[in-house]
Amino acid sequence: MKPAPFGYARPGDWPEALSLLRDGARPLAGGQSLGPMLNLRLAQPATVIDLRHLPGFAGVAVQDGYCRIGAGTSHAEIEDGAIPGRLGAILAGVARRIAYRAVRNRGTIGGSLAHADPAADWVAVLPCFDGAAIALSASGERRIPLADFVLGLMETALRPDEVLRAIELPVLPPEARWGHWKFCRKPGEFSKATACVLAVPGAPSRAVLAALDMPPLVIADAGALLAAPEAEAARIVAGLALRDPWRAALARTALHRAALAAWEMEE
Repeated sequence: MKPAPFGYARPGDWPEALSLLRDGARPLAGGQSLGPMLNLRLAQPATVIDLRHLPGFAGVAVQDGYCRIGAGTSHAEIEDGAIPGRLGAILAGVARRIAYRAVRNRGTIGGSLAHADPAADWVAVLPCFDGAAIALSASGERRIPLADFVLGLMETALRPDEVLRAIELPVLPPEARWGHWKFCRKPGEFSKATACVLAVPGAPSRAVLAALDMPPLVIADAGALLAAPEAEAARIVAGLALRDPWRAALARTALHRAALAAWEMEE
C-alpha cells in the first residue's frame, strides 16, 4: 500500500518543531515504525516533522553520574559502542539483537520508546534502569521516570505538545550484573516475551517483564527473584492472569532465565 498524502516539514530549530507539533504534525525520527504505519494507512498525519538534523537529538553525553542519550541516536550507534562503560556494554548487547542491521542503521532509541510497541526491545529494557525520559515542550524539559513512561499499547506519558528529546540513564559500576532473555521464533522478529534483571551493588535489584501485550511490568526490588528464580518467576506470572497458557509459560521462562543469566555473570 501507499500512504495517504501528507506534508513534510524540516524545521530549522526546536521552537519551530514544537510549533508544528502543537498544530498536530507527527514527529519522525528513524521512520522504522512510522514508515510502515503510513504505508498501511494506520497513521494519516497531515504533516510529518523530520527531527533528525536538530541539535542534541542524537549523540551521547556523560555528566554527574548520568548518561544522556539523544532520542535520535540509532540502534547501530549504540551497538557500535557510542555509550561508554558497563552501561554501554549492556545496551550494545540489547541493540545487537534488534531486527537487522539495515533497520538498526535507521531506527532510533527514542523513536522506538515513543512508539511504545509492547514487544519492542527498548520498551522492555529501559525501565529496568532507574532513569528518565526527557520530554521537551515550549515550557522546557520534563523528566518522566522510565518505569512510568509507557502507559499502554502504543500509549505513553508524553503530552500532545511534547516530543521525546533524550533518555537519561545512571552510569553503572563495572560490578553491575545483567541478565536479559527474549523469545523470538526467528531472528529479527518481535519478541513474544522479554525479561531483564539488573543488580547494582548497594542498590535494590530491578527487573522487567515485557512483550506481553501490556505495559512493561517493573519489579522495583527483584531480590526475591534473584534468590529463587524459578519459584518467584512462577509466582509473579501467576498474578498476571495471562489468557494463553503458552504465553504464561514463556513469561515464566523469560524471568527465570534472565535471573539465572544475571547470576552467571558473577561466576
